[in-house]
Amino acid sequence: MFQPNMFESHHMFDMTSKSSESDLGKLKDDDYETKSGTETMEIPSGDDQDPSQCPKKKRYHRHTQRQIQEMEAFFKECPHPDDKQRKELSRELGLEPLQVKFWFQNKRTQMKAQHERHENQILKSENEKLRAENNRYKEALGNATCPNCGGPAALGEMSFDEQHLRIENARLREEIDRISAIAAKYVGKPLSSFPQLSSHLPSRSLDLGFNNLGTQSGFVGEMFGGGDLIRSISGPSEADKPMIVELAVAAMEELMRMAQTGEPLWIPGENSTEMLNEDEYLRTFPRGIGPKPLGLRSEASRESSVVIMNHINLVEILMDVNQWSSVFCGIVSRAMTLEVLSTGVAGNYNGALQVMTAEFQVPSPLVPTRENYFVRYCKQHPDGTWAVVDVSLDNLRPSPISKCRRRPSGCLIQELPNGYSKVTWVEHVEVDDRSVHDIYRPVVNSGLAFGAKRWVATLDRQCERLASSMASNIPAGDLCVITSPEGRKSMLKLAERMVTSFCTGVGASTAHAWTTLSATGSDDVRVMTRKSMDDPGRPPGIVLSAATSFWIPVPPKRVFDFLRDENSRSEWDILSNGGLVQEMAHIANGREPGNCVSLLRVNSANSSQSNMLVLQESCTDSTGSYVIYAPVDIVAMNMVLSGGDPDYVALLPSGFAILPDGPGLKGGRILEVGSGGSLLTVAFQILVDSVPTAKLSLGSVATVNSLIKCTVERIKAAVMCDKA
Repeated sequence: MFQPNMFESHHMFDMTSKSSESDLGKLKDDDYETKSGTETMEIPSGDDQDPSQCPKKKRYHRHTQRQIQEMEAFFKECPHPDDKQRKELSRELGLEPLQVKFWFQNKRTQMKAQHERHENQILKSENEKLRAENNRYKEALGNATCPNCGGPAALGEMSFDEQHLRIENARLREEIDRISAIAAKYVGKPLSSFPQLSSHLPSRSLDLGFNNLGTQSGFVGEMFGGGDLIRSISGPSEADKPMIVELAVAAMEELMRMAQTGEPLWIPGENSTEMLNEDEYLRTFPRGIGPKPLGLRSEASRESSVVIMNHINLVEILMDVNQWSSVFCGIVSRAMTLEVLSTGVAGNYNGALQVMTAEFQVPSPLVPTRENYFVRYCKQHPDGTWAVVDVSLDNLRPSPISKCRRRPSGCLIQELPNGYSKVTWVEHVEVDDRSVHDIYRPVVNSGLAFGAKRWVATLDRQCERLASSMASNIPAGDLCVITSPEGRKSMLKLAERMVTSFCTGVGASTAHAWTTLSATGSDDVRVMTRKSMDDPGRPPGIVLSAATSFWIPVPPKRVFDFLRDENSRSEWDILSNGGLVQEMAHIANGREPGNCVSLLRVNSANSSQSNMLVLQESCTDSTGSYVIYAPVDIVAMNMVLSGGDPDYVALLPSGFAILPDGPGLKGGRILEVGSGGSLLTVAFQILVDSVPTAKLSLGSVATVNSLIKCTVERIKAAVMCDKA
């Protein structure tokens, strides 16, 4: 192990030598190893040694028992001491820093050799066991007889147990070879303590950075059913984890190039958009997750924006399934972390690896959701840039049939001054979207429904919302503005729950049991029921939900402004009974005036009816808008405005989701998004008496059907009149 000619120009332990510790400190830890962890030796360098003379006798510096004990104890706590720790030890033990340094090197080498010998013994034991099993199988095959004729038995006539043992033996042998090869690739030594083979030994999964912290649920809002794909998929097996690591590393490399490379990989499209050159993509990334399956359509997009949030908080949102689902509740209908393979290093998410499943939606029951089973990998690059990438694990799914595959997709996050960050988002999927309704096909095909632009626009709006909620210098001039920090925080938290609940219940999630009613007009109304029990955030009973989507030839901004304006509410809101609607309080949520949370009071025209309070949040960005509201109890809202806990305020949100119908066209030229018509989804929830669902009267269904259709007709008439 020791090579005398490794060092030139200095004696290693000559304390009178003029060589400094920094000169020798440039050597790697493994460049110097001795046979014992308790002694060091002094050797002449190649320059000082006379070739004509015999080599001098090696001089050993044997440490005292106390010195060895102290260093042994320190080694158990810290096998790799830094310069400061080595100098402190040298002062305490009366040794030179270099002596301490090389003692630790020798000790590490010694421990490594012992560990490898132990693993080799385990491998030999396993091989001996397999060899003995093979001999037993050979004897069994040689002595096998046919139960009918008494002659030698063919392979097909072996007993079930013998066949099973033979197959199991072959599988175990293959697993030993495969896992040992993978471990040698990743950690530099064989992996013999595979749990299925050596259950009596502790798992070596930490060497690969794996740490199963259990399943984290990130379901947005409530569950409407069970037995679906999101819940049916379990975490990966131990044998699959090394392959997942390799796939995640390759996906990270692909994401970096996809996010930073221009032409010819990305070519200019219409209206300042970019299009992926698929031929160039296949040339640049020939391996990936395999060729595109038959029947799937490629959908790729890239978008960049500067958001008002620091890079650390952004990474935390993306790596926490609950925060991620909440921030992107309009896109992520449900999500779950199946297993955390690595939590990262150095107290942050650098190197974090998670196996997840998620369902992505458009706020309409007419667009099928996209389900993905994927691994998410986070890494901090040398230049300080953070990247988070997703890539599908379809080959590990219970069923090989997939309607949506997620090629390396995610974002790069670059730190900017004053708490800002630049985000570059890449979305690249292959999807079967033949079930999309015709009126939504243009917006889906254009990439506005699921593409990078929608992710970035949503993130930018949510960052502004968070920054507004944390603002402390609120002017007190406007009587409607809530200036109390506690009241603002509670009201925003309540509004956030309201929006999340609405977004969860308005899409075509596989957890929903939508039933389409016989349409009396051109718009189909879909209804579903669910029980609300023991939920302090929702009134108890049976909740009947209804939703419909339709196209209207009015730009999205005009529809949004009409629906959010309290002065025009009486034109479409049947429940207001024509009463005057007055804004009592509001909280601004960003630069856009339409982004705000409001508390409205409906002054009923009938003096015998009590006044009603309505909590409303309106939000808009370049890819879509929402106007969501819910009646609230006056006493409960007074408690919230005083800073009380909003989780116990019961809500049944209703509202509107507004999307552009796709890029506008004029004379064959693509215009700005939102210059054409609008795709409007209307959704209502009403509380039915606490009776069994089977006894739910047709009158209740007819009532909600009539309510939603009447609202649709009023909106169409009002906005068309306003347009004229």
